[in-house]
Amino acid sequence: MKKIEAIIRRTKFEDVKEALLNSNIDWFEYHDVHGIGQSRQERVYRGVQYSTDVIERVAITIVCREQFVDPTIKVIMDVAHTGKVGDGRIFLSDMIDCYSIRTGDHGDTVLADKK
Repeated sequence: MKKIEAIIRRTKFEDVKEALLNSNIDWFEYHDVHGIGQSRQERVYRGVQYSTDVIERVAITIVCREQFVDPTIKVIMDVAHTGKVGDGRIFLSDMIDCYSIRTGDHGDTVLADKK
């Protein structure tokens, strides 16, 4: 099992969400995040000066079986890509185990939909 964590532009979230749901990703978690990037500039918008060092993004977390890792990453990469600085990052890490609170089962079979 792998854990995929993607930090993407807020403006791309709806497109990525639809693409993930259309590619048979049944469940994922997301939340708004704020980060500080390397670019530190002052901008003026409608006469008000503001700093661009705080970046608002959406973090998406997906835990999936090995065979779904590459297709999931490809979907996120293809849909979230703009070619501009700030498109985001994808982090991939190993998951040791997974437990179902309801059944007590564990392992990657817990990720399969058992209705």
